[in-house]
Amino acid sequence: MRLALAQVNPTVGDIAGNAALIERTIGDAKNRGVDLLVFPELVVCGYPPRDLLHHEGFVEACERESKRIGTTCTRGITVVLGLPLRLERGTGAVGGGSALANSLVVYRDNEQIAYYDKRLLPTYDVFDEDRYFEPGDRAVVIDVAGERVGLAICEDLWQAKDAGFGSAYAGAPDPIEELGKAGARTVVVPSASPFVLGKGTRHREIVRAHATRHRLTMASVNQVGGNDDLIFDGHACVIGPDGSLLAAARGFREQLLVLESDATRFGDVDDPVLTADPHRLLFDALVLGVRDYCRKTGFTKAVIGLSGGIDSALTAAIGAAALGAENILGVMMPGPYSSGHSLTDARDLGERLGVKTVSAPIGPGHNGIGGVLDAVFGDIGEPALGETRPDLTEENLQSRVRGAMIMAVSNRTGAIVLTTGNKSELAVGYCTLYGDMNGGLAVLSDVPKTRVFSLSRWINEHWKSLGFGKPPIPENTIAKPPSAELAPDQKDSDSLPDYEVLDEIVDRHVERKQSAGTIVLETGFDADDVARICRLIDRNEYKRRQMATGLKVTGVAFGPGRRVPIARGWH
Repeated sequence: MRLALAQVNPTVGDIAGNAALIERTIGDAKNRGVDLLVFPELVVCGYPPRDLLHHEGFVEACERESKRIGTTCTRGITVVLGLPLRLERGTGAVGGGSALANSLVVYRDNEQIAYYDKRLLPTYDVFDEDRYFEPGDRAVVIDVAGERVGLAICEDLWQAKDAGFGSAYAGAPDPIEELGKAGARTVVVPSASPFVLGKGTRHREIVRAHATRHRLTMASVNQVGGNDDLIFDGHACVIGPDGSLLAAARGFREQLLVLESDATRFGDVDDPVLTADPHRLLFDALVLGVRDYCRKTGFTKAVIGLSGGIDSALTAAIGAAALGAENILGVMMPGPYSSGHSLTDARDLGERLGVKTVSAPIGPGHNGIGGVLDAVFGDIGEPALGETRPDLTEENLQSRVRGAMIMAVSNRTGAIVLTTGNKSELAVGYCTLYGDMNGGLAVLSDVPKTRVFSLSRWINEHWKSLGFGKPPIPENTIAKPPSAELAPDQKDSDSLPDYEVLDEIVDRHVERKQSAGTIVLETGFDADDVARICRLIDRNEYKRRQMATGLKVTGVAFGPGRRVPIARGWH
């Protein structure tokens, strides 16, 4: 049996476009003599379709298109497609009609020969599959070119162990074990598993464990591409019954991975997951996330506020890599407390990247709005702006003037605004609603400040292999102390602990759900600092709820996977 895994990039809801992609891939597979071609989970509609599944006609369009492909394009080849299928049993909890399954259909010689319904439905982090689907209850094994092939889907393989929720299916049957008992020798697993730093290694361990425990050849094919906040890295693989890696696709790009199912004699191949530098994985993920978000929403250009700081510099470098430097506009918006190096560093960045930069000083706008506000403040008995060292009101006003200006440039040019705030700032609210949080896509919202620095240094060290003309980020931008520059001589360290400390607290409180007391006990950090940071994280949920869509790259991002009430009494 000649097996092919189709690591493709579907667009959610573009059923016609996805169908054309499927047809092209089937043609390619036929030309390469493939017996069995396997596509990712829900490839016909793209993953995750979310509430599109409740829209009238959506599921029917998926079923209709997959049937058309299956009955006209599968002569001489077996094809496994993922799509939502209506069931006869029960009624849907939402939207009426019959219930749905997250399914595979198998076509050969223009006839459907089998179907399979996903058995384990993830409901944690970004997943809500039991909101939409009914679980399957049977193992399905098919014959392809003399090989017994079992069918499974994504969570049937991972069983939440890749995400740290291994107890989620306690007592449930193991779908892979049941396929082995049903006579499968090879198991194919279409998947749509979002990228998270470190998860690729866990994936390999899980696949290898299934292969050796059940003496099976395991073939996993993951979707690739970005869909909203989620990034899918691909990294399809085949692992033999002895645990050896037989084939592996490159990450973050489309690829048709082809091999013979009995290729165990060839031994291990190089693994792009295990050999890649984590910085490379993060860079590729963010670039793909920006590129696909823009491509799939119709944007071709982006505008970025350049402050001379590390966050805007890294965002600009990622944006240029994703969209091309000629499609990025950098806007410098110096204010009354901007340092001289903020402009020189921003211009240096633009020259290094080949990005056009323009200067738009905020002084006139800030003064004009400030004069109007001073009259208002006088009428209500409040102090005027600037009577003391700039307070929060004046600091936020500067940021909001910048926010209004960058959005005006976006409106005029049709370019999307890429916001530059990192995860550390968003965690503690070190950002301004309707100011620096303005924009369409938050590129670094799941990247802690310490990783912003390390990724920037890594990009400068590997600039040539990444396609830059020179190290893109000015050395002074990396070396100088971070500052919002909203008050004289302001530095982040005036109000925040060192970022090494802050990021450890954020990781423990947000990702691991640890209390302040546990963090102090396990780290030895100052108890007052820890308590204050945890309070800031809790208090600023309202800001994060209003931020732009952010790209997810860690286990817990500030997005759909983290559901914390704004108004609450538990802290």
